[in-house]
Parts: sequence; structure tokens; C-alpha cells
Amino acid sequence: MTRFGSLAPKTKNLIVAGGLSGFVLGVYYYTMRAVGGTNELQVAIDKFEQAKNKKEAETTSSAGSYSCAVVINVGKV
Repeated sequence: MTRFGSLAPKTKNLIVAGGLSGFVLGVYYYTMRAVGGTNELQVAIDKFEQAKNKKEAETTSSAGSYSCAVVINVGKV
């Protein structure tokens, strides 16, 4: 087997560049898989949005029934 030192400088650079590129792509792929697998932040956002929408619906429905009562009372006068 030929030693690494006996190769031309350009060939050595290509080997090092290939190894580093493979390492970087491997770390990137691993990180994206690890981060993409958890949806903790998205679940928290969804819960917050549901609570906000529920609160708005309760506020709207109580205000709507109050205004209906006013309209009914005005209609009877």
C-alpha cells in the first residue's frame, strides 16, 4: 500500500477535502435528523394557540349574548 506522503500535493488536498466534506455532511445530516425528530416547540406553540383561541371564543360568545340581550330588551320597549 502506498503511503500518504508519497502522493502528489494536489491529491493529498483532494483526499483531505473529501474526508472533511464527508465529516461535515455527516454531522449536518445527524443534526437535522435529531432536531427534526422532536416537535416540542411546535407542540407548545399549538397548545398556546388553542388556549388563545378558546379564550377569544369565550370572550366573543359572552359579549355576543350580552349584546343580544340588549337588542331583545330594546325590541320589547
